[in-house]
Amino acid sequence: MQKLTYRHAHGPADIAHWDTQQLRDEFLIEPVFTPGDINITYSFHDRMLVAGVTPTTEALEVVLDKDLGTDFFLQERELGVINIGGPGSIDIDGRVEKMATQDGFYISRGTRHVTYSSDDPSNPAKFYLASAPAHTEYPTTRISIDDIKPLEMGDGMSLNERKIYQYVHPNVCQSAQLQMGLTKLAPGSAWNTMPAHTHARRMEVYLYFDVPEDARVFHLMGEPEATKHLAVGNEQAVISPSWSIHSGVGTSNYTFIWSMCGENKAYTDMDIVQPNEIL
Repeated sequence: MQKLTYRHAHGPADIAHWDTQQLRDEFLIEPVFTPGDINITYSFHDRMLVAGVTPTTEALEVVLDKDLGTDFFLQERELGVINIGGPGSIDIDGRVEKMATQDGFYISRGTRHVTYSSDDPSNPAKFYLASAPAHTEYPTTRISIDDIKPLEMGDGMSLNERKIYQYVHPNVCQSAQLQMGLTKLAPGSAWNTMPAHTHARRMEVYLYFDVPEDARVFHLMGEPEATKHLAVGNEQAVISPSWSIHSGVGTSNYTFIWSMCGENKAYTDMDIVQPNEIL
């Protein structure tokens, strides 16, 4: 079964007086993964689309046409895929590739069919998808985590020692505007980004996973002088508008996938917010 949910765009003034449930209803995505199903969320913030595809006994394909005003899903879009579940495979217009845990793909605009399969229904693959509108086509590219040399950042003293794996990024492959990667926090580290920052020229979606069942990540959002937070569990995602900070701290270390779309793909446009400037 395929389920499509829309999330409307909101500005800082909209959320000023929201309670916790309203904030969760608009910015938290749950569930992302459901065995045998496809869960799609279309955000009107930069028209980013994210989805969780969890095949079990049968292959699954995202089918979107009239919903996007196109003939097929990727007619005017590009796609990034990362598998965070068990081993599986992906079929891209007849090209079949195995995908181990945390392997990825960049898939070109104009691709007509992408189907997803699991090797073992009892340990299904969990394909996380991020898609953005694309003005041109770039080559479909396989991205194995074994081939990525991570950026090592942070330190134990500031509780943010982490490794950043770039998947859809100029250092790895070309894209029209989509950027996607995976960040792993070291044991004993809790902050994913501090100092926090904003980048008004692109939005972002975070998918948190490898979060212990009894742990939570407190995702900070809002303008720097009027912050709010969302308590996020395992395999839940957060929509972060371009005007919002995006930072978080967990009660344990964890991993997250970041997906962005916008003009600047070199991250030279970040507006840093120091801890003593956050209210």
